[in-house]
Amino acid sequence: PMQQQKRQPELVEGNLPVFVFPTELIFYADDQSTHKQVLTLYNPYEFALKFKVLCTTPNKYAVVDATGAVKPQCCVDIVIRHRDVRASYYGVMDKFRLQVSEQSQRKALGKKEIIATLLPSAKEQQQQKEEEEKRIKEHLTESVFFEQTLCQPENRTASSGPSLLTVFLGIVCIAALMLPTLGEMESLVPLYLHLSVNQKLVAAYVLG
Repeated sequence: PMQQQKRQPELVEGNLPVFVFPTELIFYADDQSTHKQVLTLYNPYEFALKFKVLCTTPNKYAVVDATGAVKPQCCVDIVIRHRDVRASYYGVMDKFRLQVSEQSQRKALGKKEIIATLLPSAKEQQQQKEEEEKRIKEHLTESVFFEQTLCQPENRTASSGPSLLTVFLGIVCIAALMLPTLGEMESLVPLYLHLSVNQKLVAAYVLG
């Protein structure tokens, strides 16, 4: 009962997510095989759905089974045919709307819009697409490189091991510790290199 109470308002409000693939249909005038396209409606819910397909320009398309039902956790294919392929329609965007409702209710619980476009040639489109993809890839590589150089210098130095300054400081401190302490007379090292105990303690501390 708790689940139904939670679910019911969502069903009434008409904002039920509708899962359709693809969300865009492209028909090519020079390729007969594209004049028939399939929309797949998925029902991930635990109740059956009724569906209805609407279109902004129904005279241009034939929809096989424009109304029907989908069982819980099943899917259904909706076939759409373009039946008026002419040059004046090239590039025009038509819209399909897929409305779903629960079987016991008349009200639409959710809807999804699908764009349909007729283009003259698949080959032309393929070339444009390849050029567009190439541009996007080039842009992406530029932007990724740009982000790395800007945003991650600290991370890179930290991950690539100790910095030169740290190494240099370490060497200086080790050298300081190896030098004889003041007061050790029988040493080969000249007197000005003899360090006091305090200086050695500082070196040991920095090194630690």
